[in-house]
Amino acid sequence: MAAKRKEAALQMNINSQELWEEMLCLEGLLVVDAYQAWCGPCKTVVDLFRRIRNEVSSDLLHFAVAEVDSIDALEKYRGKCEPIFLFYTRGELAAVVRGANAPLLQKTILKQLAAGRKVLEHRGEHLAAHVVAAPESI
Repeated sequence: MAAKRKEAALQMNINSQELWEEMLCLEGLLVVDAYQAWCGPCKTVVDLFRRIRNEVSSDLLHFAVAEVDSIDALEKYRGKCEPIFLFYTRGELAAVVRGANAPLLQKTILKQLAAGRKVLEHRGEHLAAHVVAAPESI
């Protein structure tokens, strides 16, 4: 019986300030599930992220989970009781989605990925960061 092929991790685990700074240097879009140790990362979006990764099959799309309690740069997200997803391009915050709203997350990922591709093609400036919230959390 053939051994099962081990699947690469979908989301990288960021658990230190040093690793955080390293991840921000990645080219493309970095989607971060910023969570607290007491609640853990959002499990309901993993299938969505996997599906998007398979559909776009881009080396410019990266997913990660980051424990805000162990990363100084994420201190302002401590004490929140809702999922928070951070979108980084070229090391800068491009968007924030509060809440596990799958359609909104997908829309934001695709929009930010398209904007990132345009920047790479034209070496233009990307849009300033904006906050996107699920309707129930407004």
